[in-house]
Amino acid sequence: MSKKYVYFFGAGKAEGSADMKELLGGKGANLAEMTNLGIPVPPGFTITTEVCTYYYRNDHRYPEGLEEQVNEALARVEEIMGQKFGDPENPLLVSVRSGARVSMPGMMDTVLNLGLNDETVQGLIRQTGNERFAYDSYRRFVQMYGDVVLGLKPEAKDERDPFEEILDRKK
Repeated sequence: MSKKYVYFFGAGKAEGSADMKELLGGKGANLAEMTNLGIPVPPGFTITTEVCTYYYRNDHRYPEGLEEQVNEALARVEEIMGQKFGDPENPLLVSVRSGARVSMPGMMDTVLNLGLNDETVQGLIRQTGNERFAYDSYRRFVQMYGDVVLGLKPEAKDERDPFEEILDRKK
């Protein structure tokens, strides 16, 4: 078995605890602890800080076994939520939040609504009955992904957001 890189929390049980901040980061350790205390926390999982260290020390590659562990944890979330990631009828949407061993408020990036695409947004419309909400959620996802993952953001504070420029040209 490969080294454990993914720690699950949900349904009242967590694989981590508050004393694991070095391994799970502050957010991950606190989510695990809240789950262990019985506080209602949506199910999820934390990828260890060791993965980040490995990634930067190994030419931007992930450790062996990580993908399988993520897929297993995602399947557990799907089972608890009764939704499936990528399912156009009943899509599971997830938030990806970065965390560090020490608290750095406002410094870490987040991507919300991962799982929305041209097909799953239709399922969200059917589920909510609110087309505007669904498309606004999708737009926000695309904008966050562009900013956080692709680096599509103004280089200076006085520059306009390139995503907003694209939207204006399409109007």
